[in-house]
Amino acid sequence: MAAALLGLAVTAQAACSRVIRVPVAPIGLSVVTSGGAVSGVYPDVLRRIETETGCRFEFSIVPRARLEAMFISGQADLLMPASRTPARDARGQFVPLVKARPVLISLNSDRPAVANLQELLERRDLRVALVRGFDYGEAYQQLIPRLKEQQRLVMEADAGAVARAMERGLADVTLMVPAIFTGTLHQDNRTRALLDRLRYEPLSDLGWGESGIYLSPRLAPNDRELMAEALDKAVRSGLVWKAMQRHYPPGTYEEGMRALVPAAALPASATSATK
Repeated sequence: MAAALLGLAVTAQAACSRVIRVPVAPIGLSVVTSGGAVSGVYPDVLRRIETETGCRFEFSIVPRARLEAMFISGQADLLMPASRTPARDARGQFVPLVKARPVLISLNSDRPAVANLQELLERRDLRVALVRGFDYGEAYQQLIPRLKEQQRLVMEADAGAVARAMERGLADVTLMVPAIFTGTLHQDNRTRALLDRLRYEPLSDLGWGESGIYLSPRLAPNDRELMAEALDKAVRSGLVWKAMQRHYPPGTYEEGMRALVPAAALPASATSATK
């Protein structure tokens, strides 16, 4: 009885001071929304943290392009999943969960390869579809107005719309982390067949970076510290990478996603899941 009471006391002490607001948008298998329910890699990780810390998370579903604005205005306590960028670093505290990189994705063809963003700009025959609200850093952001000037830019609301545009011949290529695209295709019977036709081209000026969760500066300092520690523990224990491998089929994420912690540094219980 004493041990049980002690456990309750620890949980109560660890719990956040208020409910953490987490608006989300569907993105591959990292965040899945269906009929108002929220699941996927990141929600799974947060629910495990909820169990371990007593913090409560309130999920709501919004368009992807609105997430950033909600985070900036203080309506969102977390921004996830999010690639790390200098602009976002100025607005919140970043906690890395995985390594990630965007690549050029297209349907199989015999066209010459594209090596970097400059070559992409010079290939005026290629129409580029991008997702509104995605941000892969300064070079990516500078690409957008130049493609628009060339009248080659197709902006879509989500990865599913990009896939449909490519299938219908309205766009030729896209730039995003492959797991986002393959996860989206995997969920839709109408586009799943495209998984076997994908071509990946890493670009030299869009290398490996970090992806994870941004914590709002409007969170109470103790809550922010607790969340950062819990997320870091989830990475070091292998929880994040195991969740990634549980949701994504083999062959759908490796081109653009790596574990933040090397397999050799993970606990034995997590290492088997990374092989």
